[in-house]
Amino acid sequence: MAAEHSPNLPPITPMGRLLSLDAMRGFIMVLLTLESTGLYWELIRHTSPGPLRDFWTQFTHYPWHGLHFWDLIQPGFMFIAGTAMAFSLNKQWSAGLSWNHSFRKMLRRCFFLFFWGVLDYAVRGNHLSFELWDVLTQLSFTMLVAFLIFRWPARYQILLSLGLLVLTEILYRTIHVPGFSQPFTDQHNFGNYIDLVLMNKINKDGWVAINCIPTAAHTIWGALAGKLLLDRERKNKTLLLCGAGILALACGYGLDWSGITPIIKRIATSSFTLVSAGYCLLGLAFFYWWIDILGHRRYLKLFTILGMNSIFIYLFFEIVGDRWFTGYIRTISDGLLGLTVLPGALVAIIGCLVVFSLEWLLCYFLYKKKIFFKV
Repeated sequence: MAAEHSPNLPPITPMGRLLSLDAMRGFIMVLLTLESTGLYWELIRHTSPGPLRDFWTQFTHYPWHGLHFWDLIQPGFMFIAGTAMAFSLNKQWSAGLSWNHSFRKMLRRCFFLFFWGVLDYAVRGNHLSFELWDVLTQLSFTMLVAFLIFRWPARYQILLSLGLLVLTEILYRTIHVPGFSQPFTDQHNFGNYIDLVLMNKINKDGWVAINCIPTAAHTIWGALAGKLLLDRERKNKTLLLCGAGILALACGYGLDWSGITPIIKRIATSSFTLVSAGYCLLGLAFFYWWIDILGHRRYLKLFTILGMNSIFIYLFFEIVGDRWFTGYIRTISDGLLGLTVLPGALVAIIGCLVVFSLEWLLCYFLYKKKIFFKV
């Protein structure tokens, strides 16, 4: 990871980035950072059964066949990484850098994404572990695929991305390994078998490493959306993004409702990939329309501060926060607030928000020093 102080596409704007892009990425990172503090779990734990508790439950992954709001966060992370890649490559090539130079940078980036993703899961209790389920590990593959086909015509990129979904269907449906021949059954599907081959273990929660194959479509589609936003001659960009999003939603939900392929986030079925991509496209359309077209730019620093150092804060709360920082700060906060008359639920929630505030301030400090961590 490096700290920086601050041919085929039209030139980018002088500022080199869309504020909506930073805001959407920051929105995702705010939600992830809040989750890392344990806030959503505390809200669920201290809320009585009913509509409000059902709302907070949306900030958890759906157990298997179905969809919660939280299931869209990881696809959004990978989608927006593709969009940002389009802006980065356009900037590089506008500056006269060659494809080979960009390729070497991408290989380096993917290597470090893989490295940090493996390191994130490397310590389990008092022993070392090799696991490939982290989003950064998955992103190292999807980014490389999206880069290699970035200069292809859009229709060919779309065809390849759909081909990845078809390939996933074929792998799950046609390869029958004893004990792993049930394509959409937890712990008994082809993805679980590949995990045994690669890591000699199966994730108890149902996640599989070969999710990187179908979710490469998220990064490819994100890159295509970025190219669309960079095209100064293209009109009605918001409508095009919305149209693509609605089409993806219709196809994904159609596969699920017809009984062909269920929506299962944990193995990234084709229906899930399409539905989640549809929401990502609509989300990007909204952020672009609200911020860059209508010009609503107040109060965005809460998001952009984290969005501009997304890799740093992700690794911080996953490695440092999860293993020390969060527990340490919560112990201090809960201990001090426990001396007051505040109810236990409020003490716990405030403790989570204190952790989030300190992590945000850490990113704000880096922002003020113009230090942005990139891989």
